[in-house]
Amino acid sequence: MAGNDTLTFTDATFDKDVLNSDVPVLVDFWAEWCGPCRMMGPTVDQVASEYAGKVKVGKLDVDSNQQTASRYGIRGIPTLLLFKDGKVVEQKVGAIGKPEFQKMLDSHVLSPK
Repeated sequence: MAGNDTLTFTDATFDKDVLNSDVPVLVDFWAEWCGPCRMMGPTVDQVASEYAGKVKVGKLDVDSNQQTASRYGIRGIPTLLLFKDGKVVEQKVGAIGKPEFQKMLDSHVLSPK
C-alpha cells in the first residue's frame, strides 16, 4: 500500500533509513485494518511524490513493526512523526488532509539545518 515515491520502513531498517537520513523523514505509522489510515494513504503518496528529493516519506506498519511503534510511544493510528537530524521535530495524531501535510513539511524543509 505505497506509491512509487513512498518508502516502507521496518524495525530492521528504521535507524538507517530514518534516524541517519541526510534529509527530513516523515513516517506514517499505520495498519491495514485502520480505516482512517487507508483513507490517508493516497495523500501520503501524493506528498511523497511532491517532496521527493527534499523529504523522505514512508510508512511503518505498526502490527509488523511493534518495536519501533513502542519505542516512539505510538498509541493511536494514524500517527505521523517528522524526523530531522534523527530527532522527532513534529507529531500529528489522527487523519489529516494535504494542507496539514504541506504546512508540517514546509516549516522544516525550507528552514536551514
